Amino acid sequence: MSNAIQRLQNQLFELHSNKLFEFTVIFIIVFSALITGAKTYEVSSTTDALIQGLDWFITLFFLFEVTIKLISEPRTLDFFKKGWNVFDFVIVVASLIPIDGNETVLLARLLRIFRVLRLVSVIPELRILINSLLKALPRMGYIALLMFIIFYIYAAIGSFMFENINPILWSNISIAMLTLFRVSTLEDWTDVMYETMEVYPLSWIFYLTFIFLTAFVFLNMMIGVVLDVMQREQNQYEQERDDTEAEEVLSIKAEISEVNAKLDRLHAVLEQQPIQRTQKP
Repeated sequence: MSNAIQRLQNQLFELHSNKLFEFTVIFIIVFSALITGAKTYEVSSTTDALIQGLDWFITLFFLFEVTIKLISEPRTLDFFKKGWNVFDFVIVVASLIPIDGNETVLLARLLRIFRVLRLVSVIPELRILINSLLKALPRMGYIALLMFIIFYIYAAIGSFMFENINPILWSNISIAMLTLFRVSTLEDWTDVMYETMEVYPLSWIFYLTFIFLTAFVFLNMMIGVVLDVMQREQNQYEQERDDTEAEEVLSIKAEISEVNAKLDRLHAVLEQQPIQRTQKP
């Protein structure tokens, strides 16, 4: 019985690892996104019924695909040790919520939208990007905190100096921070600068130093952090792939050695048989 289960697990693992099956999953995910977008249009009752049928087909296909991944694991708990497997499992199970009831229709539709995110778990390159972003968040948080301090200081200065010039933009520190955010995005920031320069001709120093810090220094720091983490994730992914290939090569060599040993024993047995026949009277 255990051998039959093992063979089934191996067959399901080979099926899920098949490139054709992977491309099919990607196609179904993209097709699911198109079906979700089609629901936002007003269509005839026949087309709506067709869309509903396709939606349930996609849901059942995803359930079948996740079930294959779950069964192919040697131990069931190993499936839930991987974050992306848990993500896929939650999305697929949540998609099983019926959309007929008035109370659950909005929730069910929102959950079906998130099925598009399964594309991230299927494509390794997208997983690397998401993992890099998540691991870079703590370091980016410190940069964001430093940016907030700079925003706060400049907003306080701007509120004290420019409030009488334009209260709409500089009336208090919170409004001033919103104005500075607009300046940091370089959205018509010269209009704000020229307005204050009419009263304070040297106020351009205030704006240029702020833009230099936020739009150049801190932005490049953010990019540098993300690129550094992304490079580490890429190296780790390549190392894991090389280790997996090395394990497969070692496994193949071990199997070949075992087959050669069996052949040697069989050859030795065959060589002894003629000798035994000649010894008979």
